[in-house]
Amino acid sequence: MTLPADAAGTFPLGPAPVRRLGYGAMQLAGPGVFGPPRDRDAAVAVLRRAVELGVDHVDTSQYYGPDVVNDLLREVLHPYDGVALVSKVGAKRGPKAEWLPWDRPEDLRQGIEDNLRALGVERLRAVNLRVMDPGHGSDVPFDEQVDAMVQAREDGLIEGVGLSNVSAEQLTQALARTEVVCVQNPYNVVDRASQPVVDLCGERGIAFVPFFPLGSGFGVDPVLTTPSVTATAQRLGCTPAQVALAWILATVPHALLIPGTGSVGHLEENLAAGTVELDEQALTDLG
Repeated sequence: MTLPADAAGTFPLGPAPVRRLGYGAMQLAGPGVFGPPRDRDAAVAVLRRAVELGVDHVDTSQYYGPDVVNDLLREVLHPYDGVALVSKVGAKRGPKAEWLPWDRPEDLRQGIEDNLRALGVERLRAVNLRVMDPGHGSDVPFDEQVDAMVQAREDGLIEGVGLSNVSAEQLTQALARTEVVCVQNPYNVVDRASQPVVDLCGERGIAFVPFFPLGSGFGVDPVLTTPSVTATAQRLGCTPAQVALAWILATVPHALLIPGTGSVGHLEENLAAGTVELDEQALTDLG
C-alpha cells in the first residue's frame, strides 16, 4: 500500500506543520491501556508501518501502560527522525489500573521529565495538560497547572503547551496566560459536545486533536454503526472508519487526527481516509 504524500494536507503543531493524519499510541498497551501489549510483534509492526507511510505526529503518554508505550516507542522509533512527539501529563495509574490525578505543579513537571527520559529526548513538540474528569478528587487551581506548563516551555523541555479535556471557558482562561498550540478533546460524528472548543480553536488558529474520533474503543461504539456513516461508506465504496475520519478532516480544517490501533490493517485503513472525498450528499447526511 502506498499513500500520496500529505493526502489530507498539513496544519501547524507548534513551530512546524505536521500531516493531518497522525497516530495515537494508546492502544499499544495491554487491555484497559494497562500492562504490556497483547501481541508485542504486532505493536512493533504498527509503529514501523506508520513511519513508512509518512506519519510524522505520534501521540503518547508515560501513563499508557504505564511506561510500556513510551519504552516501545523509544525502542522502535528512536531517534524519531522527522516525527513530532506529543505527550500528556496530569494523571497516573494506580495498582489496579485506575486513573488517578497527578496534577500538582511538581507532579506535572515530574511527568514531563519522566516522558523525556523514557523517550530518550531533550524536548517534546508539545505536552498536553490533561484535566481530570469531575469526581477524581483534584483540587489544584487551573492557573497553577497552566503556569507549570509554561515554566516547562521556558525551561526548554517542551516546545508548546497543549490542553486536554477542557471546556471553552478553560481554554479561554489558559489563553489569557499563554499561547496554546493544541487541544485534545473527545469529538466525532456522534459526540459533538466539544463543538464550542473546536470553534474557539479555529478562531485562534490552534490545532484541535480529537481523541476517540472513531468512538471510545472501550465497549459498544456507536460511531461505526451509525446509519448515516454506514450508508455513506457503502455508497462511496469505503469503510465506516474512513467516513468518520474524513468527516472530521472535511469539517474541521484545523484538526489533526491521531486514530490509534494495534493492527497494521486498521492503521492503513485509517491513514487512507485522507484520500476519501465526501460529496455534498455525504456532508448533508452526516449533519
